[in-house]
Amino acid sequence: MTLPDPRSPRSLPAWSELEAHVAEATSATLAQRFTAEPDRLELMSAEAEGVYLDYSKARATPRTMALLFNLARQAGLSEAVEAMFTGERINTSEGRAVLHVALRAPRRTHIEVDGQDVVPDVHAVLDRMADFSERVRSGAWTGHTGRPIRAVVNIGIGGSDLGPAMAHEALLAYTDRAVKSRFVSNVDPADLMEAVRDLDPAETLFIVSSKSWNTRETLTNAEAARQWLLSGHFVAVSTNAEGVTGFGIDLANMFGFWDWVGGRYSVDSAVGLSLMVAVGPDAFREMLAGFHTMDQHFRSAPLERNLPVILGLLSVWYNDLLGAQSVAVLPYSRYLAQLPAYLQQLTMESNGKRVDRAGRPVDVQTGAVFWGQAGTNGQHAFYQLLHQGTKLVPAELIGFAQPIEDRDGQHDLLMANLFAQAEALAFGRDAATLAADGVPDWQIPHRVCPGDRPTTTILMERLTPAALGKLIALYEHRVFTEGVIWGIDSFDQWGVELGKILATRIEPELVASDSPVLAHDPSTSALISRYRRLRGRAVS
Repeated sequence: MTLPDPRSPRSLPAWSELEAHVAEATSATLAQRFTAEPDRLELMSAEAEGVYLDYSKARATPRTMALLFNLARQAGLSEAVEAMFTGERINTSEGRAVLHVALRAPRRTHIEVDGQDVVPDVHAVLDRMADFSERVRSGAWTGHTGRPIRAVVNIGIGGSDLGPAMAHEALLAYTDRAVKSRFVSNVDPADLMEAVRDLDPAETLFIVSSKSWNTRETLTNAEAARQWLLSGHFVAVSTNAEGVTGFGIDLANMFGFWDWVGGRYSVDSAVGLSLMVAVGPDAFREMLAGFHTMDQHFRSAPLERNLPVILGLLSVWYNDLLGAQSVAVLPYSRYLAQLPAYLQQLTMESNGKRVDRAGRPVDVQTGAVFWGQAGTNGQHAFYQLLHQGTKLVPAELIGFAQPIEDRDGQHDLLMANLFAQAEALAFGRDAATLAADGVPDWQIPHRVCPGDRPTTTILMERLTPAALGKLIALYEHRVFTEGVIWGIDSFDQWGVELGKILATRIEPELVASDSPVLAHDPSTSALISRYRRLRGRAVS
């Protein structure tokens, strides 16, 4: 199966039909829709693998969805899915396969890249990770100090930090609290120093994650950690054996992965080593099984019942046809507090593109801005704008029926808030209701909530390792769906390169002993000169 040639979505017949359909889809309120469409919930909800998706409160109709599914067919989504799962080089700008699905494939699975089955290699690394994790958790792995490890510090950035940090927080209830877990990513020296302030160097293990072993921020933090530790415990997660040994880490303590794994898709690879140490190999493998379950659903389910496809198509509808600029992700779980930040990278680094796979400028809006906050905290921060603001912000609410922790029915109160917010955003509160409640006439305009604010609710039974794997894979494949519709490469990230290049040029100008000749724009040159003056350095 070959990845279809990219076509502008505007060239597809279904796109023109969708454009013509917008007026019809937005001609009635959600309240009117539910009254006129008694089977709306049945037609606009789906369930698979323990994940229930209610999109009946979307600013869309069953006809909208039918047109979107036609758009997916015309864009070649099913063919693109097969191209990914069979190891085609669908990362076209880098000439790479995209096989994060292989990271969670069972041992019996056969997935080839350039004629080589990669699944045995994946499980060889997982087995090494499991052995290492068990020895650290049991106290058998002591490094040169002879003392057991009491703290693990993950040093990485981007996907080498956001994934493990988010998943660790999500599965905190499943972790071994006897071993502290810390995550360092920012090159700001305060990040590392605050992470290690209360740790004993003799009992601290650093896991340095850098795919290329040339990420400046990560290696700077690793060097600073080595100075703090003097002669301490380091292991590496990388594809660059030469760079790892050059840093001084024994290859016996290196865990590899492959160029067909993008950083933001790598939490289920060796990049998740710190997570495996925290939760144990069994829980980690449960998470992988959850990933794989959603992978199989995405690959085999009909488009009309396919959860990632539905989410992705709704994103295209809101972004391109209704003009929404952002998506609010609202997990009603303290443990998923870092999910919005994780999804920012997953979605915006993947689909924030201005050209298609053939290098031609796109003629539609691509990736939306993702943001959000956990639970009821957000209700007292930005929900005001969601309810009464002038911007269209589709919201995705995520909740679980069974609590991890519960006291005196607090979980019921939490979930009551989730359901209430979805209802309030959809149906609002009109002037007549306020007047009947005795609200003064002069105050009524300020208290009206117009409704018709779209939401999608994701409801699962319990936040387990398997559930987390399903949830992450749901969003991964949603991103893929969007990228296929837009005809873009969702797996490169060239846009992050320029700033890094310029930073390497500017840093010597900040620290030079004499006053350097600055050849930047007037603003940047002035900022560098001001910075040097504030640091007490020579300025011309």
